[in-house]
Amino acid sequence: MRPSSSSSATSLPHATAATASPNGQAATARGSDWATLRRLLPYLWQYKWRVVIALSFMVAAKMANVSVPLLLKQLVDAMTIKPGSVEALLVVPLGLLLAYGGLRLSTAIFTELRELVFAKATEGATRSIALEVFGHLHALSLRFHLDRQTGGMTRDIERGTRGVQSLISYSLYSIVPTLIEVAMVLALLGTQFDMGYVWITLVALVLYVTFTVIVTEWRTRFRREMNELESASQTRAIDSLLNYETVKYFNNETFEARRYDEALEKLRRARIKSQTTLSMLNAGQQLVIATALVLMLWRATQGVVAGDLTLGDLVMINAFMIQLYIPLGFLGVLYREIKQSLTDLDKMFVLLEKEREIADLPGATDLVLDGPPAVRFENVRFGYEPSREILHGVSFEIPAGKTVAVVGPSGSGKSTLARLLYRFYDVTNGEPPRSAAARVAASPGGGFALGRPDGDIDEPPRSAAARVAAPHGDGFALGRPDGDIDEPPRSAAARVAAPPGGGFTLGRPDGDTGSGSGLPNSEQVSDDFGRITINGLDIRHVTQASVRQAIGIVPQDTVLFNDTIEYNILYGRPDAGHDAAVEAARAAHIHGFIERLPKGYATPVGERGLKLSGGEKQRVAIARTLLKNPPIVIFDEATSALDSANERAIQAELRSAARNKTSLVIAHRLSTVVDAHEILVLVNGDIVERGRHADLVARPGGAYAEMWALQQVSQE
Repeated sequence: MRPSSSSSATSLPHATAATASPNGQAATARGSDWATLRRLLPYLWQYKWRVVIALSFMVAAKMANVSVPLLLKQLVDAMTIKPGSVEALLVVPLGLLLAYGGLRLSTAIFTELRELVFAKATEGATRSIALEVFGHLHALSLRFHLDRQTGGMTRDIERGTRGVQSLISYSLYSIVPTLIEVAMVLALLGTQFDMGYVWITLVALVLYVTFTVIVTEWRTRFRREMNELESASQTRAIDSLLNYETVKYFNNETFEARRYDEALEKLRRARIKSQTTLSMLNAGQQLVIATALVLMLWRATQGVVAGDLTLGDLVMINAFMIQLYIPLGFLGVLYREIKQSLTDLDKMFVLLEKEREIADLPGATDLVLDGPPAVRFENVRFGYEPSREILHGVSFEIPAGKTVAVVGPSGSGKSTLARLLYRFYDVTNGEPPRSAAARVAASPGGGFALGRPDGDIDEPPRSAAARVAAPHGDGFALGRPDGDIDEPPRSAAARVAAPPGGGFTLGRPDGDTGSGSGLPNSEQVSDDFGRITINGLDIRHVTQASVRQAIGIVPQDTVLFNDTIEYNILYGRPDAGHDAAVEAARAAHIHGFIERLPKGYATPVGERGLKLSGGEKQRVAIARTLLKNPPIVIFDEATSALDSANERAIQAELRSAARNKTSLVIAHRLSTVVDAHEILVLVNGDIVERGRHADLVARPGGAYAEMWALQQVSQE
């Protein structure tokens, strides 16, 4: 992929050309068509031998087809036999039937062999392209999927995959055979008759093709408009049906039908315009063909009258013209369909060209964890839009195996923390990305070294105790010299100001903290930059797949696949098996409910899981996270849809599941986070308070104390 400095979506080629001049638009379209063909060829070239064999069968079929008029000429000329003779009875009917039938059969057999041989190439290319698009869409950022229109995009993919088959079918099975037949016919006309027949045929072909291309290019914009309106109507219908309950809640069936009808009316007008221009194209084509046929037959008739040609020659020329112009009669349709297939393919290839906003850096390695890691947010700034920042320099640490809770009002950025940790987005003030080699080569005197001050990052990891015990001049002191690393987190300024014997040594051995964050790392990090680290490694410098493999989440809004309950539970670990799904369901207190269902674990949950209640969906989400059993867990309002009794029961299971794991709990109900090792109060993107529950409640006038008091009153 090309590097991009922007996350904006790639524009469609025809959309860019729309504002250009007509000539520029045509040039852009032609360039786009050739580019699309170049993109398609590698998928077909995987089956190059099948392509060669299919082309051979196609040539053989056309040779048999062209031989039919030659046979008819010989048979007609041979009919000078006297009527009633034995020769007339035996030779003419049998020769005509056997030879004509044999050639027709050969044409059909070679044609079917061609399609049979090439079917694997066509279907294989379609499968490869569809799979690549599917994988690429999953690799795109969350921002793309929040902005996309599902109906229109799925329609583009459907048309694109169908366009592969249409393009191959129309080009290889229609256009190329017709060109081969034209070449053969022109060669026969030029060798057996005078060049006048060749020139009439060539002029007619040039006029026909020129007229077809010009009119079809002119019609393309109507067809494209029709496709866009079709996608828009599809999007509107799917969006309305996905929000079926909302439509019913507000009694807006008539409103939705009216909106859909408006889209259908625009589509109807576009289709009528497209059909009108198609009729104009067909009429012009037939005029050219009819004129050429009249001229050819008139010239052949004159030759017969003059005695230069036989009656068999006239029959042969007529048969040639019929064989030639019948497929040409469909050239407009074929050209239009090929252009449409190229347009549909181009739209699908445009999806493949969408650049990944979040991509692994060159040389990124997998995140390898032997146990629960420490997770750290350092001066993290982020906004979904550049003009609206959500998080303002947030810094905190989740020690290994500990639980940190984040509370605060809605819209303060709590769930954004989970999205950033999953690396659905990158922090907006992150250090410009560098390759692994560049990071290793960073000057050890100007930044942080991982392991030793000499910048060698290949030193095997050591325990916290071993690092603390290292001589002060030989590495980084992490924690206090007495080996106690459980000291409550303090700000960088507070740690730097602490006496050397009683606090944390931050940065280089000389105590200079101006260039780093205090974590052992081989990178020089400015105070202006923000990052998120797992065990001291910036998550941007490891692969996304390994980061997400290490994290499990119970989201606030649980969406399930339209499959069975067991499938959705096993999604946390698809190869776990039925017994593991049952065990996870028991831990999530949903096994009893499932057992009471007529189909048990095979019960379908419906589109987006809408056949289940909010609490049931949330318990399924808890079960699949428990089944995944990752070293880092995120509970984003994990019990918000549960009643008090189930909430208390599941809270015990969640505490058990979070034991010996690094946990981030996002909650509105403060009663669910009282056991957290540290609680952060996030208000408008800033951490305004932090500490344990007892300390925060006892703080007079504190934000947490006020929230606690309000919730206690509401419960009473």
